[in-house]
Amino acid sequence: MMTKEFSHHFYVEKHCRKCENERKNTKRVPSFRKLLRTSKIKLDNKLKNKQFKQQSAAKKYRKEQKKLREAVRDAISRKPFPLEECKKKQVAEKWKEEEEEALPLDMMDEDDLKLMEDLAQKASFLTRDLSSNEPVHIKKRKHESVIEKYEKVPRRMQTEPEKELIHLLPIKDKGGIIPQTMEKPALNVAEDEEEDTEEMEEADDSTEEPLPALTPEEMAAQRRQKLQERKTHIAALASAILSEPDGNIKKLKELRAMLMEQDPNVAVIVRKLVMVSLMEIFKDIVPSYKIRPLTEVEKATKVKKETQKLREFEEGLVSQYKFYLENLEQTIKDWKQRKLKKSNVISLKAYKGLAEIAVKCLCELLVALPHFNFHNNIIVLIVPLMNDSSKMISELCFEAVKKLFKQDKLGYASLGVVKVISGLVRGRNYDVRPEVLKVFLHLRIKEVELQKDSEDIAPKKKFMTYKEKRKNLSRMQRKWKKAEEKLERELLEAEASESKEKKLKLHTETLNIVFVTYFRILKKAQKSPLLPAVLEGLAKFAHLINVEFFDDLLIVLHSLIASGDLSYRESLHCILSAFHILSGQGDVLNIDPMKFYTHLYKTLFSLHAGRTNDDIGIVLQCLDVMFAKRRKQVSQQRALAFLKRLSTLALHVLPNSSVGILATNRILMQTFPKMDLLLDNESQGSGVYLPELDEPEHCNAQNTALWELHLLQRHYHPTVQKFAGHLIAGAPTEGSGALSLDLSQRPATELFEAYNTRGMTFNPPVASVTPRRKDTFSQMGSFIDEELNKQLQQPLSETAVHKPLDFAKHLKISSLS
Repeated sequence: MMTKEFSHHFYVEKHCRKCENERKNTKRVPSFRKLLRTSKIKLDNKLKNKQFKQQSAAKKYRKEQKKLREAVRDAISRKPFPLEECKKKQVAEKWKEEEEEALPLDMMDEDDLKLMEDLAQKASFLTRDLSSNEPVHIKKRKHESVIEKYEKVPRRMQTEPEKELIHLLPIKDKGGIIPQTMEKPALNVAEDEEEDTEEMEEADDSTEEPLPALTPEEMAAQRRQKLQERKTHIAALASAILSEPDGNIKKLKELRAMLMEQDPNVAVIVRKLVMVSLMEIFKDIVPSYKIRPLTEVEKATKVKKETQKLREFEEGLVSQYKFYLENLEQTIKDWKQRKLKKSNVISLKAYKGLAEIAVKCLCELLVALPHFNFHNNIIVLIVPLMNDSSKMISELCFEAVKKLFKQDKLGYASLGVVKVISGLVRGRNYDVRPEVLKVFLHLRIKEVELQKDSEDIAPKKKFMTYKEKRKNLSRMQRKWKKAEEKLERELLEAEASESKEKKLKLHTETLNIVFVTYFRILKKAQKSPLLPAVLEGLAKFAHLINVEFFDDLLIVLHSLIASGDLSYRESLHCILSAFHILSGQGDVLNIDPMKFYTHLYKTLFSLHAGRTNDDIGIVLQCLDVMFAKRRKQVSQQRALAFLKRLSTLALHVLPNSSVGILATNRILMQTFPKMDLLLDNESQGSGVYLPELDEPEHCNAQNTALWELHLLQRHYHPTVQKFAGHLIAGAPTEGSGALSLDLSQRPATELFEAYNTRGMTFNPPVASVTPRRKDTFSQMGSFIDEELNKQLQQPLSETAVHKPLDFAKHLKISSLS
């Protein structure tokens, strides 16, 4: 009886627990009305609770995984203990005996007996040895093996994914509002994989079909046909875009997509054609202003249809132009990195041709669109390519940058290029080609902002102040003055022309960066191959250098010349730079550059007398700066010494060099008094002329004569003859000995270039001799024939013996005539 009550009690308790668990697990679906009444705070709290539960579940899962890994590690590192089977058997036998003594099985029902057996298996206190005084699980913890420990770790069972519900619009019925939901359809991954495998098998089957073999002629014809189709398509798209850019801006995307042509037979040519076509299209349809992105306020405001259409056109144009530039950049990068695409449509050799076309397009856009968007990005791409190992690509970039400098009137683009070049030279530790720095020589900078006094720096008053208006004007006049000033300001803003001050500011900033680059090389890399380009640049822009740097720069230039490491051309550039510095703002400095005069005088006879006489052009520039622009600082002895040495040099060089040197001598004779001393044979002072002495002040040049001019009067070049005769006459400006205006008004450097003989022809050309009416040889031939016929017809006689003498005599007369 007790057993029945006990089993019934356990059964009821078990059923109650099960019902309670089911009630807890089942979630009541809230009604739609309740959901509407739920506040936002409650919904946020529910969301936070849900997230917290998910985090805690994830944390619990991580702990379980950690325990599992530790158990596996222990199982690998240790050997399992043997199982104590005998002990368990003894405990089981003892339990059976006690159970038989305690409960008579005849008095229990089958259901109660089964329930008791289940409970006995679950209850831990029934299975242990009751005679022991140890705690409940002490033996289990001591003797539990690693395998049993691993087996008892809870496993994460693969459960079905929780179904997501989609809330639909509710249905209103007599009973109230009925919420509607449906399950979110789950993607069947297995079916998709089967479909993919079927498609792959079909594709394999289709590829396995043998293609008909084509002859080379058929393949060439097929290629020509494809190419003609692509060309026609490109032309149609381009003409449609050019005819109506606003309406066909989307066709730019279609044309740009052809840059990814995948047909290996025509891919290279089609991509080249598309690159060039897009470049020409952008040059034509790009506006003459920079397009800026719209602000959020501008986007939100309502505008007219025409304005909206213009905005869409500008936005599409900028985006397509950006993508086009990115494609060109990627093509150049792929070629530089020698990287092939995965498709292998284009070979590595063909990538070089594509890269060259891409560089050409970028150069054209650099020159043609300096005002448009992404111009600085194009500069960053082009400038490093000036130092490229490929000669063709570097020359393309050089020419593009030169054109940009020459046509840049304001200075924005030039400033951007100069900044990138300066960073490139510094970043590569001055290991760049000299041509990169020679590009600076083409900058259009003639004047810069110099340091002014405080009065000049102070801004000028353009408009009247409020106090002045209040004091001098009536109320009505102030009102009119205010409207007038407002109108003037608007007119100044509407004017597109840049002010001179802004232009000077840009030029000053550009030239500062150029000089910083030059000074760094002079300081840190004096033996670099960039030094000639630096000295040449200093010679051109030296008159624009700030006065503060003059002393240090002259010391550096003289030390470079004295070191002897420079070539002849580099030393000439040093001299020219020094005198440019002293002829500009350096006039105020009390510096005598005698060492530079001495160096030039000493090295004049080192000039090349053959075809490579380009250095004479630099010498003529130096002489012009040293004597014509500094006539008050030059002594008579120095001028006489240079005049004598230059006359001697004119005997040994090419005709154009002789003309330039004699033109310089003419300026010396007209600029300095008493130069006609050298036209007299008598000496004018004590001492003897020392032509081998390298000091112009102490060589006694006044005791010699210009005997070289008499030799130059017999020169084969007519212009040299004219100049020599003019100098012998004392270089008069009027009279019979004066030169023509064509020769007298041109500077020496211009005459040197005008009479150049690079084309291996006489300059000026030799006058051709007028031919005679009858050729002498034809006359002689006809006379010989007539005489021979006469002698053959006449009989032999004594007179015939004397005929040859008359014949010879006639020959002599005819030849002389």
